[in-house]
Amino acid sequence: MASSLLSRTLLGHRLSQFSSSLTHKPLIFSSLFNKRQLCVQAEPTYTPYKTSGRPYRFMASSAIDRRTNFSMQSLSTNDPVVSVDWLHANLREPDMKVFEFIYGPGTLSKHMLSHSCYFLEFEVMVVMYDIMVLDASWYMPDEQRNPIQEYQVAHIPGALFFDVDGIADRTTKLPHMLPSEEAFAAAVSALGIQNNDGLVVYDGKGIFSAARVWWMFRVFGHDRVWVLDGGLPRWRASGYDVESSASSDAILKASAASEAIEKVYQGQTAGPVTFQTKFQPHLVWTLDQVRRNIEEKTHQHIDARSKPRFDGAAPEPRKGIRSGHVPGSKCIPFPHMLDASQTLLPADELEKRFQEEGISLEGPVVTSCGTGVTACVLALVLSLAMCSWSISTFMFNIYPYSP
Repeated sequence: MASSLLSRTLLGHRLSQFSSSLTHKPLIFSSLFNKRQLCVQAEPTYTPYKTSGRPYRFMASSAIDRRTNFSMQSLSTNDPVVSVDWLHANLREPDMKVFEFIYGPGTLSKHMLSHSCYFLEFEVMVVMYDIMVLDASWYMPDEQRNPIQEYQVAHIPGALFFDVDGIADRTTKLPHMLPSEEAFAAAVSALGIQNNDGLVVYDGKGIFSAARVWWMFRVFGHDRVWVLDGGLPRWRASGYDVESSASSDAILKASAASEAIEKVYQGQTAGPVTFQTKFQPHLVWTLDQVRRNIEEKTHQHIDARSKPRFDGAAPEPRKGIRSGHVPGSKCIPFPHMLDASQTLLPADELEKRFQEEGISLEGPVVTSCGTGVTACVLALVLSLAMCSWSISTFMFNIYPYSP
């Protein structure tokens, strides 16, 4: 079950850095899913073994100086969340770069050095990129909150604003549906984002709409994207500074992104494109796929909305839309993934939430909600458990069989 998946996740973290490139200190690996750190230490031993065909990856951050020293704090690219402490530590470094170490398949020799840590001998590709921070705050209509105004009042230093409602499909009346590849590329290019950038996304509630933007980048082939665990509330509760005014450049970029989307849907040239998309169809489902799954049951279907909305006992927040749920789906409200501070629960608690509804983390899952926002919170958690998942972003209430 999930415990075996977590074991495989942690096994991928039990790697050390090249002895020829790094200082000889114990390497700390952060597993953000179970909120633990692993130090790869043991008695002297020598064990040759073969890797699988899947590359190993981890990420290290460092301020770059003439000696190009690496930080000993590493972060796996398999973990889709980062902590506020990690982000704060790296934001303080003006020349901070992120290094991604990609290990391909082959023979690895594991041996001990004087400092009693494992080192692995094999070919490694090092990719270096910058980190950008995105404020992706969005709120339900009945909350009467304005995300761009709140961004201008307080945001994490250097963050740009990502408009969830604006960077969306303009050919439908349904809210913030996934835009076309061309439209998404034009919008994020207008924000100044490139394919070699790493992205940390947060929102004003904790973990809410930031997960949606994380999923959008993943759908369009950009894997170097992380959600800030606890978002802006956790950042401020930790005593970290916020900027109380947005720069003119940030506001211009947010406006340019919206204009770029509009131009694409009007058939006009949007401007230089710095971001190339690579659509991942397995990460998004259509209404027809959901229909077929009712009969074929190839995927477990989880609904992220509240139980009253799922049961049809409470009205939907948008007028004229029926309550109820897709036949065969199960309800795991997204807030059940979070603690009181709106950060992710410990691994055992998350596993329990799925087990209680009979969801196997070893089987494929599709998640849905009202308009494709909170379903992404469940997908974020499933990604932490290395579960196979997709997101159904259709507005479920147009489904003809809903009660």
